[in-house]
Amino acid sequence: MKEKILTYINTLEPLAVELETELCKRPALSPDSGGEGELDKCVFLETWLKARGITALERHDAPDARAKGGVRPNLIAVIPGKDEIPGPCLWIMSHLDVVPPGEMSLWKSDPWKAVVAEGGSRPDGTPLGKRIIGRGVEDNQQGLVSSVLAVLALKALGVTPSRTVKLLFAADEENGSGYGIDWLLKNRPGLFRKDDMVIIPDGGDPQGTSIEVAEKNLLWVCFAVHGRQAHGSRPDLGLNAHLAGADLAVRLYYELSERFSGRDPLFDPDYSTFQPTRKEANVPNINTIPGEDVFCYDMRILPRYPVKDVLREVDRIKADIEAKYKVKAEYTLAQKMESKPTSPEAPLVRLLSKTVEEVYRVKTKPVGIGGGTVGAYLRNQGIDAAVWCRIDDSAHQPNEYALLENILGDAKVMALMMVDGSAG
Repeated sequence: MKEKILTYINTLEPLAVELETELCKRPALSPDSGGEGELDKCVFLETWLKARGITALERHDAPDARAKGGVRPNLIAVIPGKDEIPGPCLWIMSHLDVVPPGEMSLWKSDPWKAVVAEGGSRPDGTPLGKRIIGRGVEDNQQGLVSSVLAVLALKALGVTPSRTVKLLFAADEENGSGYGIDWLLKNRPGLFRKDDMVIIPDGGDPQGTSIEVAEKNLLWVCFAVHGRQAHGSRPDLGLNAHLAGADLAVRLYYELSERFSGRDPLFDPDYSTFQPTRKEANVPNINTIPGEDVFCYDMRILPRYPVKDVLREVDRIKADIEAKYKVKAEYTLAQKMESKPTSPEAPLVRLLSKTVEEVYRVKTKPVGIGGGTVGAYLRNQGIDAAVWCRIDDSAHQPNEYALLENILGDAKVMALMMVDGSAG
């Protein structure tokens, strides 16, 4: 049966192009990015799935007055499994929303009209295969389309999954998931079970070897230092907020790096990072002592270190700076996320690893990343989640593309995971 599934999926390339094309022409931009949300795309997908026999569909609409229809839709397709007593589900979670196209002059085609192309090469000179180009075709329509093809293949061949499968097409992933997975976990209790397994096909590498099971804790911190403005010739009459801020920025870098200096080979880099980033303008002229100074930090912290411990050190350093320069310093958290890891030995990871090797003939490895994914929300609820797909990682770039061999290959991995235990 497995060979039949793999062979059948090879015939679905035209359907993959069709669905990618239709999804691409419906921009699902967040109101935060100047768009109307995901409603048009979701309604189309609902209709398209129903027409192909996937009729067990659930809509979970998060209210958002800024969006079209006043909602941010989350769509779930349910494919019942063989288990007579419902057990843990296999979820495949993709997202409906996309990012804006960015600088239009850098696109070789209309970003909202999918184009099939062949030929060309990657930056490293390796050849590119047949691909589809357009905004969102990889992020995250590749994973979305692959999951749909996997289900359609089983349906066409009359194969029932060994366990119930749920495809989740979520809203708002690109802008924090406040109307997506975060909203679902807070407002739809019981939607997930603790023993469910969740695949998130929204990150990986060109070979398909990386299975992301952990994320660094994330802190984005914005500091404001308040001193007293004065003439450049009379610094004695002022309190130089820029000087105090510069000292604060340097001390944060060195002291936090030393205090939280552990290593973890799961991650690359394998240590916590503390980086000053944005610096706001203070005074417009050279001969004024600034009374205000604002700068931000991006902190990516190994999971072994709780965020509260990092903030305790931040408070200590800040207090030293206030006493030294007689200024007032405060900070706000633009982003704060802690993430529990999924064990590399979890059943989900073992099953995914085995199936990827079977389809792609590569050895996988568990990895941790510095960026944040929706997996963190699930892991923090005790639900195993793995971020995986085979991609060139052209997301958010001009001329974003998805290789058709990846769409079909990932569909094969998903389909075999669905039938594992029921098909030989």
